[in-house]
Amino acid sequence: MINTNAFDYINVLDKAADASWLRNEAISNNIANVATPGYKRQDVAFESELKRALGYNRYVTMDDKVAAASSRRLEGKPYTDYANYSYRLDGNNVDIENENVYLAENQLKYQGLLAGIRQEFANLKAVIK
Repeated sequence: MINTNAFDYINVLDKAADASWLRNEAISNNIANVATPGYKRQDVAFESELKRALGYNRYVTMDDKVAAASSRRLEGKPYTDYANYSYRLDGNNVDIENENVYLAENQLKYQGLLAGIRQEFANLKAVIK
């Protein structure tokens, strides 16, 4: 059995892409429920989990940090954003303009993550040749 860390970056990028996909679903639900009384905005936390997993030790290489992070379970965690806050009389806290911006931002992030995964596989392919 070969013990390699060749897929560490791919694994972390994959988890980030999964979290971005979950965030896209949450934002889509927010947009669909913009007129639903009492609906509270949903979002997905991943960046803070990744930051925690990578740690704050500046004397460790990024490769070592990513290797440690890829062995942990990095998952996007859905949460209700500002559950007790509402700026509308019906109790809904979704702003359609903000959601459209979040959706565009998340789609760009997702496309960037997929490009990163493709590049990592291209690097592996080049090494194998």
